[in-house]
Amino acid sequence: MFNTFKNNKSLLPNALAFSFAIFGYVAGVFMLFSSSYFINMAGVLLTAQSLIISAYLLHEFSHWSIFKSPQENERWGVVMSWINGSCYSAFGEIRDKHMHHHVDRVDVLTFNVQHLMRDMPVVASNLIKALEWVYIPALEILMHFLVIVLPFIRPEWHYKRPRLIAIMLVRASLFVLMAWLSLKAWLLYLLAYGIMLTALRFADAFQHTYDVFLQSDGEIADGKLRDRTYEQANTYSNLTSIHYPWLNLLFLNFPYHNAHHEKPIVPWHQLPALHQQLFGDSALLPVIPMSKLLKAYHRHRVTRLQSDDYGVLTNDSVNAFIGAAGVSFLTAL
Repeated sequence: MFNTFKNNKSLLPNALAFSFAIFGYVAGVFMLFSSSYFINMAGVLLTAQSLIISAYLLHEFSHWSIFKSPQENERWGVVMSWINGSCYSAFGEIRDKHMHHHVDRVDVLTFNVQHLMRDMPVVASNLIKALEWVYIPALEILMHFLVIVLPFIRPEWHYKRPRLIAIMLVRASLFVLMAWLSLKAWLLYLLAYGIMLTALRFADAFQHTYDVFLQSDGEIADGKLRDRTYEQANTYSNLTSIHYPWLNLLFLNFPYHNAHHEKPIVPWHQLPALHQQLFGDSALLPVIPMSKLLKAYHRHRVTRLQSDDYGVLTNDSVNAFIGAAGVSFLTAL
């Protein structure tokens, strides 16, 4: 495996990332069964962090930025998708959706999430809003649920059903076994998964002000208007920290988002150097430290569920940045 990396400099950082995602996940889940609440809490954090790293490794594999062979990238992408629960979508579907995001410079969705919120029964809509108000990622959970359910409803997706049934049988059996062995461990796992969804959503919400394009609309219009200038003008690097760059490893350097969009095939461990070339130590837009986005995330946590307007950004204040919702690369709808 190791001689299939794109270059020798990738060996150590990727080996460390792979090891953390896999062995950190196994160790974290094992810690959830402990009788010590201190170990339980450490296990929740370790499980959540390993889920986050597995998600961003999946993103790397979708760019074929780790291995020379597309097939090797896909094999490891499938492994990571089984860890983070995005395996209900085929790797090809996840990659295709994300490549449209880069090539067409839009957020490509099967349906408008905001319109879904507006059109669903009031009781369901109010329930999601109430859960989101108390920071439970209900909309993200709904999106993952729809990935599983829609192939049993939409005739054009019926071909996905045998694969989905097989995956559900395996994963449901594991979750039932976990709950049977320890209900506490099962509930703590759900907490860890919720932390992962929240962390990914916080990152996704503030990285673009792209147009949303529905697949049912046919060919994407105005392609010439969405050039590289548009791409960089509507992309933001929401760094975990400017002064302590190592903290961006919590998101596998995904917050270096302008650098990633400048050269999408550059692997995660080379993004800090590319960001330095592009922006130096600047803290001005398009660079936005996450600390400045916490207030906006809190203030607009319900508003962004139904708003088509991403809000207004200036260097003086980002509190009016409403952000996006339902654009996770894990849900290939």
